[in-house]
Amino acid sequence: MMAGAASAPLLAQSERAKLVAWMYMIFPLESWLDDYKRILDAWGEGGVRGIVIGPLRFWDGPPSFDFTYRRAGARMGTFAPDPKIYRDMGVDPPAPMPLDPVKERKLRGLMDEIRARGWELMLFGPGYYGVRKSMEQDPFGAVSLAAGVRDTMRAFPQAHGVIVDGAGEQHYELDFHHGGELFEIREHHAAMMKHLGFDVARMERGMNRLRARFHSLTPSIVRYHADGGTLGGLALFDIDEDALYWLRMRQELTLRSMRAMRERIDMLDPKPKLGTIPRAPSFSVLTTQSYERTHRFFDYMFPKHYFWHRGFDGMYGTVARWVRTVGEWNPSLSEADCFAVVKSWFGIDLPGVRSLADMEMGFPEEFFTKVVYSQTQRALAAIGDPDKVIAWVSTGRNPHAGDPMPARDLHRILTESHRAGLKRFIFHPDVNLGAAEWSVISSVCGKPWKEDPNGYWPADTPKPDTWNGGRKPNR
Repeated sequence: MMAGAASAPLLAQSERAKLVAWMYMIFPLESWLDDYKRILDAWGEGGVRGIVIGPLRFWDGPPSFDFTYRRAGARMGTFAPDPKIYRDMGVDPPAPMPLDPVKERKLRGLMDEIRARGWELMLFGPGYYGVRKSMEQDPFGAVSLAAGVRDTMRAFPQAHGVIVDGAGEQHYELDFHHGGELFEIREHHAAMMKHLGFDVARMERGMNRLRARFHSLTPSIVRYHADGGTLGGLALFDIDEDALYWLRMRQELTLRSMRAMRERIDMLDPKPKLGTIPRAPSFSVLTTQSYERTHRFFDYMFPKHYFWHRGFDGMYGTVARWVRTVGEWNPSLSEADCFAVVKSWFGIDLPGVRSLADMEMGFPEEFFTKVVYSQTQRALAAIGDPDKVIAWVSTGRNPHAGDPMPARDLHRILTESHRAGLKRFIFHPDVNLGAAEWSVISSVCGKPWKEDPNGYWPADTPKPDTWNGGRKPNR
C-alpha cells in the first residue's frame, strides 16, 4: 500500500481489530479522584484499555487551573519518599512535600480499580527524583531517575511502569521558542559534552557555520538546490564536516543518556516498564530522538501525534515558525522560497499549503491521508514492533497552547493512523475530556457513547440542563 494513497482500500471493521484507546489522567489529579468507577465503566465500554496518570502531584490552589508557567498555588506530594532507597543507590533523598492523606487514599483506590480491570497503568514520570551529587558520579541523572522510579513503584505497586517525557530531546525550533532554539549549546550541555570527551569547540564551529548559512540564503541558492535531494540539501545549507560533527554529537549525547537510563532501570527489581514520548518522525532526527536508534532503550514509544497550529510542539505551528524565521533572516526570499527551505530541511510537504495564510484554513483531507498516515507508518517501520507503539494524541489547547482542532480532525487522525497499522493510542485531554472527543473515541474504539446526562458525562462539556436554572421538565 502506498503511503497516503487516498484510494487505498479500507478494511471493514469486522475484518480488523478495533483501535485500542488509552486515556491520560493529567494533572491536576483532583479531576479524576471522585466518581472514578463510573468514569472507568464508561471508558471501558468505549474501548479504553490503558491509563497514564501524572505528573504525580496534588494541587493546593484556586479551583481554576491553567498550564502557564506562572501558577498560583502549591503542589503537594502524592506519597512520602523513602530516604533509604535513595541512599542505597548513592544519591541524596529528595525533600518531602506536604501530603494530603485523603487525596492519597483516593488515588490509591483509583489505581486499584484500574488494575482490577486488567488494564495497563503507566505513570507520567516518577513522584520524586534523587538529588544528583556530581557529573562524574551521575552525568546523565540516570541514577537519580532510577532511584525515583524505584521509590515510586514501591509507593504505587499497581503501576506497570513509568514514562519519561521527551527523553533526550534537544531543541529543534529555529527561533527562540519554548525556552530554547536550535543554534545554541547550553552551558550544562557543554559541560557534559566536555566531560564525555566531545570536541565542543568543533561543535560550536559547525553550529555557527550552519547558523550563518541560514542567515545568508538567496533566491538563486534556494531555487537551484532546494529540490536537489540529499546532495542538493548539503549544498543548500553548506554543510561541512564540522556541521556534521555537531549534528552527530548532539545525537551521541542523547544515545548515551538513554543507554545510561536503560541500564539503571534494568537493575531494579522488579523491573518496571519504561516509555518515552518523542517528537513526530519528521522532527525526530533533529531532536536527536531517531526512532530507529532509540527505540531499543524503551518498552513503549509514544510518538507525539501533535499537528495543531501555534502553541508549541504542533506540526503546523513548528513549520510556520520556521518559515517566518527563515523569511526574517533572509528578506530577499519569497514565502514560497521559505517553504522550500523548510521542506528541504525536514522533508515535510503540507498538502494545500503554499503560504502562511493557507495554514489558517485548517487541515484539508489530504493532510490526514498523506501526512498523518505517513508519520504513523514511519514510526511503525522504524520501531519494527507495532505492540511497542502507542501514539500520543492531542488536539491543541492545554498544555500546549495550540489552536484547538475539532472532533472531525481527531476522528481523521485516529482513522488514518489505524489504516497505517497503529494498534493503540493514548488521548491527552485538555484538561479534562469533552463530549465531542469522547463521542469520536468511543465510536472508533468501542461502544458509541450514549449522551445521557444522568450517566457518564465528559467533564469538559456542560450538561444539557446547565442553563435551565435548576428546573426539570415534566415528563
